[in-house]
Amino acid sequence: MAKKIHTKKKRYFGSPSHHRSIRLKSRKRSLRSRTFKTEEAAKAYAEKQGIKKFEIANLRGEFSKEKKLKLVEL
Repeated sequence: MAKKIHTKKKRYFGSPSHHRSIRLKSRKRSLRSRTFKTEEAAKAYAEKQGIKKFEIANLRGEFSKEKKLKLVEL
């Protein structure tokens, strides 16, 4: 059985409390796409980046009160 990792170490490494081991900082994560709260912000970002053909997709459900918009290049 693995030795228990104490609280101070777990906080330092940012590990969830329900896991017995520590999370490694050297994990490679893929970059996530940029998201926006309003369509105006998404359009302004696309114009600033020089993106001509794009579509705005809502990542939340259609019945959600809040929007999470993502630019999809065509």
